[in-house]
Amino acid sequence: MSDKINLKDLSYEELEEFFVNIGQQKYRAKQVFQWLHNGVTNFDEMTNLSKDLRAMLAERSFISTVSIVDKRTSRLDGTIKYLLGLNDGNLIESVIMRYKHGITICISTQVGCRMGCNFCASTIGGLVRHLTPGEILDQVIFIQKDIGERISNIVLMGIGEPLDNYDNVIKFLKNVNHPAGINIGYRHISLSTCGLVPAILKLSKENMPITLSVSLHAPNDEIRNKIMPVNRSYSIDKVLDACRIYAETTKRRITFEYAMISGINDSVDNARELSSKIKDLLCHVNLIPINKVEEKEYSKSSSKQINLFKSILEKNGISTTVRRELGGDINASCGQLRRGHSKK
Repeated sequence: MSDKINLKDLSYEELEEFFVNIGQQKYRAKQVFQWLHNGVTNFDEMTNLSKDLRAMLAERSFISTVSIVDKRTSRLDGTIKYLLGLNDGNLIESVIMRYKHGITICISTQVGCRMGCNFCASTIGGLVRHLTPGEILDQVIFIQKDIGERISNIVLMGIGEPLDNYDNVIKFLKNVNHPAGINIGYRHISLSTCGLVPAILKLSKENMPITLSVSLHAPNDEIRNKIMPVNRSYSIDKVLDACRIYAETTKRRITFEYAMISGINDSVDNARELSSKIKDLLCHVNLIPINKVEEKEYSKSSSKQINLFKSILEKNGISTTVRRELGGDINASCGQLRRGHSKK
């Protein structure tokens, strides 16, 4: 398969070019693009193409798929956690979350992660490889097919750092937004980053009004250096400066993710310091009671401490919510299911 092209890895324009290069009309790209986004698994399902064309496509290209290795549904809230197998045998995770405003899918962008955040299961074992645009898209296509309902929102917040796989993620975003495909609007897509400053600045110029979600998790460099190695390359002040530029350029509110870790980053002083750093920014803070990871020593803050932290941010005029804990009975946080499977 190595000499064949995964058609889902091509942008719409590249697919048009592909068909022109094999002596076909450009309109074939739209037909095939639609079939791919509808979740076909072989060319024979493309019934509006001739047998000869289907045979030609099978010779030159392939259609990537994912297999469901494990699937767990929460009895608490209906959250569904998927462990998915890729064509090469690697494993990734995706999660379906149900909200009043629709169905959200949380997807992975890499196999593993090299960012090394101390409280995260996804980064244990490091980065194996990047996902291709088609492999990122497959999570949406095949899970939407599995649940039999339309997915309305996407968060790139699963395994991996999306901006560490920049080009493939951008191509995926364009494909999933394309009107001939799944057609999910950019304003219904959130991308999470641990703070890769050059990539944030680059993303601000892409003319994609997605929500940027920044994993801040600390009010100062001293704490952030301990729990997030990336901070040694891009300090909090540099990250916040990039966020200001992103917000000003896109007119989109930044979301700051803040994992509440008992005794590490959850004090009253921490809340006040965080408030002073971000109060001039168009932003929202999402406080996250962290899930316990077996290999990590951290534990989540108490509900009392989380609510106190929240009240201090709100007194300083900062919009703040506490993330609803979803899928607590099925290891729904990033990397836990994959980690448990690999240990077996």
